[in-house]
Amino acid sequence: MKILALETAVDPGSVALWLEGEIVERFCPEGLSNSATLLPLAAQILADAGLSFACLDGLAFGQGPGAFTGLRVSCGLAQGLAIAHDLPLLGVGTLEAVAASTGGERVMTMLDARMGEVYCAAFDRGCRVFAEGVYAPEALPLPDSTGWLACGNALAVYPQIRERLAGCVVEWRPEIMPCASAVVRLAAPRLMRGERLDPADAVPLYVRDKVAKTIAERLAEGGHA
Repeated sequence: MKILALETAVDPGSVALWLEGEIVERFCPEGLSNSATLLPLAAQILADAGLSFACLDGLAFGQGPGAFTGLRVSCGLAQGLAIAHDLPLLGVGTLEAVAASTGGERVMTMLDARMGEVYCAAFDRGCRVFAEGVYAPEALPLPDSTGWLACGNALAVYPQIRERLAGCVVEWRPEIMPCASAVVRLAAPRLMRGERLDPADAVPLYVRDKVAKTIAERLAEGGHA
């Protein structure tokens, strides 16, 4: 199986190639937009392996949540490639992929959602304890057990999370972030089982429908219009 995965929920975006269980991963150049660099990076990683898009057995993309523009980049590119080359397509939840990449059994993934909020989900041995949601740091849902691993950049951005989760988290991994290799590790066995998504139905998982605070909201918080 030869599977290409795209992940642009955060900057920089990344591309990973699954070759019969071996993974090669590369990241988009810093300082340049994912929209300008993701396709050339994908083409290059394939060319270096002696492959083309038509040689692939499947495509996967990080479905979100994450940066709104970033999610549209990977989803749109995956859609276009799947249609152009008649390839099986699969979306993988970004928070689920991050959790799986830690190797932990009980994992809470928390990514900075901006506007003072956190994207969060929890997984116990790969099964969702609660689905993806967006929360204020002080209102994150609490698992009803201990021994959890917490990961994602929200841990560094919002220090109050540690106080909120102190009773259930035993390991903190703020450096663990979304990447295409984590996406392809989950996508590969699913594609091998025949799971696929119609490209017409491929959409990002935004979780919330709001990109920025209104002027009234910023003024109410003491900010500027």
